Amino acid sequence: MEPQCKRRKASESETVAWDVFPVLSDEQSQDAELLEAYAAPIINKKETSRLVKELASIYPLPGVQHIKRVRACKDSGSLNPLEVIVCLVRDVQPIPNNKDLSISALLPSDRVDISGLGKPFLVKVPAYPPLTRPQFEQASRHWPTSFHEDKRVTVALKGQLFTADQKAKMQKFMTAAVMAAKAGRALGMDAVGAVIVDPQTERVLATGHDCRGGANPLHHAVMVCIDLVARGQGGGAYKFDRYPTCQFSVPTSSPHQSRTVISPSVDLLGLDQAEQSWVPYICTGYDLYVTREPCVMCAMALVHSRIGRVFYGVASEDGALGTKYKIHTQKDLNHHFEVFKGVLEQECEELKQDGALIK
Repeated sequence: MEPQCKRRKASESETVAWDVFPVLSDEQSQDAELLEAYAAPIINKKETSRLVKELASIYPLPGVQHIKRVRACKDSGSLNPLEVIVCLVRDVQPIPNNKDLSISALLPSDRVDISGLGKPFLVKVPAYPPLTRPQFEQASRHWPTSFHEDKRVTVALKGQLFTADQKAKMQKFMTAAVMAAKAGRALGMDAVGAVIVDPQTERVLATGHDCRGGANPLHHAVMVCIDLVARGQGGGAYKFDRYPTCQFSVPTSSPHQSRTVISPSVDLLGLDQAEQSWVPYICTGYDLYVTREPCVMCAMALVHSRIGRVFYGVASEDGALGTKYKIHTQKDLNHHFEVFKGVLEQECEELKQDGALIK
């Protein structure tokens, strides 16, 4: 008979029918930008080193050092097996008719032995170093380029960054967010739920749902959860005792210590200094699971609260973590976090559609 623990792990893996993908910056996710350049066949490959050196002295190609100057000719039947970048089109005077283009129009004969080069032709080369494998593969179809691969990003783009066991845990946390969203919807709120988790201990620190039907129109599910985490640390600005699903846990310094789920009406301002000394700044290093992509306000609140990672189920029309903006990738911000989408996508989409029907 198969051990129960193995059967349980297998069943957990089987329930994961979704993929999770990273939300990258525009620089990482956009198509490779291309520049026009003039290339020419190398007539005698023994002269390659000399030609590259002389061409570099005239046209050093500043800003595009990622381009490999020489490539093998794509035409296997060519008499000239190598081709070399002569210059970028932007670096020379406009040539009226490229059909009549000659190597002498591009190079001074007193500085380069142009007899070593064939008739020049137009090519496209990548304007910037590729940041991801898809960009590298796209750029390489035009001209060879160097690529320093971040293998973690490559794996993430395939939806393979997380193991089956990790995805099973992620599903558990997002399921809690879905249940919170349903509880909020039953109270007449928008069907959005969220939970904040300490990934070190795998404990839920806050569970919340949209509370904008109450006194404060800013109480989005994410904002509620952030305030509940602060409440668990002895702070917090609001009380959500009207909403029994909105709860928080007091964080502990050890994964072996138990945590107690506490009603939002309990006042923790009396925690002594020893108890608070190990508590991180609000959400530092924590994970957020939210059924719908956060808005700009919530995204900036996550920046200021120092969240570690954000996982959301479905995109939002005005979403600020991938759809309309990518707040987490803004270089001028003093904190950045990782964002992933697609966790329990179907269930979260159903919540979104149900909410639209109610409205």
